[in-house]
Amino acid sequence: MTTRPRLSSEVNWVAGLAAVALFGVFAAVFLTANFANPAGFPTDQSIVANIGYAMFDLDSQLGIPSEGFLVSFIVIAIVLDAALDSSIMLAERDQEESGAVTDGGQRLGTNGTDEELGGDE
Repeated sequence: MTTRPRLSSEVNWVAGLAAVALFGVFAAVFLTANFANPAGFPTDQSIVANIGYAMFDLDSQLGIPSEGFLVSFIVIAIVLDAALDSSIMLAERDQEESGAVTDGGQRLGTNGTDEELGGDE
């Protein structure tokens, strides 16, 4: 049977007050900030192409002036590659330690028959 959720009576008032104060600071900064008028892009230039040129720092191809992003692009590529490599390493290590079977939970027995793994017997 499920029970309805109850409010916690053990409340950390300091953390709550700090969150409300931080919200107040952010609201004050946002409401008093002066933003410049938005500037549009030229209608004869391709924005998508300029983003690609800026990403690879090809200044000669840019029709709209912008900053180069080559270093950040390479750093992001290296970080994502390291994350992929570490996830593969963790998956291989986990598979070796757990002895998990990925063929439906059956392992070939020593006498050539299938024996069921786990379960309540």
